[in-house]
Amino acid sequence: LSGKQLADYDTVLAALKDITLEIVDIPHGGFRFDTGKPYVILMVGVNGVGKTTTIGKLAQLLKNQGKSVLLAAGDTFRAAAMDQLEVWADRVGVPIIKGKEGGDPAAVAFDAIREGIDRGVDVVIVDTAGRLHTKVDLMDELRKIKKSCSKAMDGAPHEIFLVLDATTGQNAIHQASTFKEALDFTGIVLTKLDGTAKGGVVIGICDLMKVPVRYVGIGEKVEDLREFSPSEFVDALYTQED
Repeated sequence: LSGKQLADYDTVLAALKDITLEIVDIPHGGFRFDTGKPYVILMVGVNGVGKTTTIGKLAQLLKNQGKSVLLAAGDTFRAAAMDQLEVWADRVGVPIIKGKEGGDPAAVAFDAIREGIDRGVDVVIVDTAGRLHTKVDLMDELRKIKKSCSKAMDGAPHEIFLVLDATTGQNAIHQASTFKEALDFTGIVLTKLDGTAKGGVVIGICDLMKVPVRYVGIGEKVEDLREFSPSEFVDALYTQED
């Protein structure tokens, strides 16, 4: 912008919105259900970001589209995580494959995908741990789960979604970098956009990693998972609070 344009608030705001939209509007082909059944989605993210809740909401969303869904309780390191996912499975009305507490999460993922193949299920969503003793432990475990998915079905997982908390701020960029290095995730789910957080940190993540935001969580209800709209996001981001 020229010096004269920089003095005009509306012109500057319009330019900012255009640039931001260009960064976050990353094209994606959506789910490719023509890859054969089941379509496998691996969900990753640190503890506390709303990963398990997001899985339940995503299962409901897919079910509403007429798809059959199977959940895999791959966070075997926390009994509470398996129990929470089971609650969501019951709420949404979808089957779940669980292992023993402390068991091998890669084996749970493998069994769930094989079960999905046998049942002719459309989609298998695999939960994973968000914290082990060290970051190296966690990333090694996630790589092992990913490898197990491909052993169970050629081409799986078809999607890897990183779940990020919109209230996290700059730490979300560090999380994304770490997971990207280990797993090369294909999409982002941004949770907790129901409060004061606007999720502006995804601008940096999209700019750095060229990975699209696929869904946003805007509340606690089962229907509160929406497909990401770049234009709506940008409008909300630059709306001034009263």
